[in-house]
Amino acid sequence: MRVLSGAPPVGPSRELRHNHQPFPHEKARHGGGRAGPWPVQLRLAYDYTGAEYVSQQAWLSASLPRCPLHPQGGCGFARHGTYARVSPPGTRIARWYCPAGHRTFSLLPDCLAARLSGTLAEVEAVVRAAEVAPSREVLCDALRLDIELPGALRWVRRRVSAVHAALSLLRGLLPEPFGALAPTLTAFGVQLGVGTVLVALRGMAAALLHVLPAPLGFRPRRRANPLPQRSLQHDAGPDPPGQPA
Repeated sequence: MRVLSGAPPVGPSRELRHNHQPFPHEKARHGGGRAGPWPVQLRLAYDYTGAEYVSQQAWLSASLPRCPLHPQGGCGFARHGTYARVSPPGTRIARWYCPAGHRTFSLLPDCLAARLSGTLAEVEAVVRAAEVAPSREVLCDALRLDIELPGALRWVRRRVSAVHAALSLLRGLLPEPFGALAPTLTAFGVQLGVGTVLVALRGMAAALLHVLPAPLGFRPRRRANPLPQRSLQHDAGPDPPGQPA
């Protein structure tokens, strides 16, 4: 099993480790501090497939030895069980909790998509097919006959839009290898010469995952602020009856 640069290499019998990358501190929708911190997803470097992750129960050997918020210790940081994912069947994700920071952390292996069910390889297959399909409708007829066409189109569009957005960001963030490329998996695949582009990019852009959108990166969802700033202050209301203006 592979780990990120700066960590010792490990074999299947050793603990999996993640690299300690900084993560953003989110603000609440009204601009102040959040009442409840975002759970933080971190990368677990993992060279195998989703099926192998399940068969090896690799979450049991995943390791997060220090709290990302308090690397000096003393915060009560400890393992906090696992949570399940629908696909691949039997998948579980290891997580930890910092009582002092009221924040949970989880380690997502390279083979799995962030905030989408399934693997990065499955997402990539859909996006690559969409890049060469004569139309999205034709593609949906081949991929998702189990749901109505509007739902299938949304399913495909969500994956294509998210992946192309991440590739567009990478062109600017890593201009040396990617700046001249079209933001498509086809173009990135030719440049990298690998079978699964998204899994390779998860490792190459490890230090940038906190600014890249899912399913490649771990950037928190952007939540629109439906209310203006002044809505946090109560309205004064009308003058009491009988009082002069």
